[in-house]
Amino acid sequence: MTNHTPILTSLKSKLPNVGTTIFTVMSKLATETGAINLSQGFPGFDCSPELVSLVEQYLRKGFNQYAPMTGVPALREAIAQKTADQYGVNYDPETEITITSGATEAIFAAVTAVVRPGDEVLVFEPAYDSYVPAIDLNGGIPVYVTLTPPDYGIDWQVVREKITDKTRLIMVNTPHNPTGHVWTTDDLTQLATLVRDRDIWIVSDEVYEHILFDRSAGPGHVHHSLMTHPELRERTFIIGSFGKTFHITGWKIGYCLAPKELSVEFRKIHQYLTFSTVTPIQYALADYLKEPDNYRQLSAFYQRKRDLFLAGLQGSRFTWKPAEGSFFQTVSYDAITDEPDYDLAIRLTKEIGVASIPVSVFYHQKNDYKILRFCFAKDDAVLEEAAQRLRKL
Repeated sequence: MTNHTPILTSLKSKLPNVGTTIFTVMSKLATETGAINLSQGFPGFDCSPELVSLVEQYLRKGFNQYAPMTGVPALREAIAQKTADQYGVNYDPETEITITSGATEAIFAAVTAVVRPGDEVLVFEPAYDSYVPAIDLNGGIPVYVTLTPPDYGIDWQVVREKITDKTRLIMVNTPHNPTGHVWTTDDLTQLATLVRDRDIWIVSDEVYEHILFDRSAGPGHVHHSLMTHPELRERTFIIGSFGKTFHITGWKIGYCLAPKELSVEFRKIHQYLTFSTVTPIQYALADYLKEPDNYRQLSAFYQRKRDLFLAGLQGSRFTWKPAEGSFFQTVSYDAITDEPDYDLAIRLTKEIGVASIPVSVFYHQKNDYKILRFCFAKDDAVLEEAAQRLRKL
C-alpha cells in the first residue's frame, strides 16, 4: 500500500470573514420550524402566466443555445426603449447595455472593472451583503458611511470627510435594501458635487426602481435614477434586474447600463464570469417589456401589501416608519425587549413562527439598533397571519 501525502495542507481564504449568509440561516431555520418566512427577499407568489408562456414558446422554437455575450439584441433594445420612455435617457443598446446573470453578477463585474488593490470604496451601510466581498476580492478597501434609523438619510458632510485621493468608487443603492429609504434629487446633486473633477466611479444598484410608495406625498417618493443626472450618468454603472420587477428571482436576469467606455471594461469581466445568460428567457422578457403596465403597476401592488402588513401590526408595541420603496419593512422593537436583534430574530422564528432578518448583519460592526427587517412580498393571508403572530410579542 502506498502512503499518499496530501499536497495541499492549508488553504488561505480570500474571504476569511465570510460565512453562511443570514438569508440562508434564517430560511433554513424557517423551514425546519415551519415558520412563516418573511426573511429572505423573494416573492411568495408566482410570476405572470403570460411570461411563462412566452418562455415556453421560445424553448419550443429552439432558442436554446448560447446568447450573445452582451445579451440578446431584442432584450437590449427593449431595455433601451423602456429607459428612454421612463427616464428620458438614451443608452445605445449595442454598446451601452449588457445582460447579466442576475444583478449580483453585474455588481461584481462593475466593481472588478474599476477597483484596483489599495483603492478605497465608499459603502453606505446597512448594505446589501454582496458589495463588500466584491470590493475585498479586488483588493479594495471598504470605507463605511453609517446610516441610522429611523430615516436612514445621508449626511453629506460625513461623506465629504470620508473621500480621499484613494477613493475610486462609491456604492449607491436606491430604493434601499434593507431600509426602504429612497434618494431625492438633492442627494443626486450632493453626490455630483462631491465627485466633480475627481477620478471616482459609481455603481448604482437600482433593482427596486419600480417599487416606490406614497407618491402623492411629493417628489421625494419617486425613483431618481442616477442616470437622470448628466454628470453622474457619465461615470455610473446602473444595475437593474427583472427578478424583483416580475417576481422571477430564480431566473437570475440582470443588466448593466453604462457609457460605452465603462461598458467596454465591464464586458471584459462579464465574459469570463458567465459569458452569456439563459437565452429563451431573454427573448421572452423582450416581448413582455412591450407592455409597460407589466411594470408600471408594481408600486401600487406592493404598497397595498406594505399597508396590509403594517395595519396588521397596529396595536403591537413595534414602531416603524413606512418604507418608501423596496419590498422590505423595518420595525423597531426597542419598546419591547433589550435582546440583541440576532437573538430576537432566532427566538421569534422558533417561538411564534415568523422569520425575519436582524438589521445588524448589514453593518460591518454589527450595529444593533433593535431593528428587524420583514419581507412583505407574500400572499395577503400569509402577511395577515404573520402580523397576528407578531402582535403577541
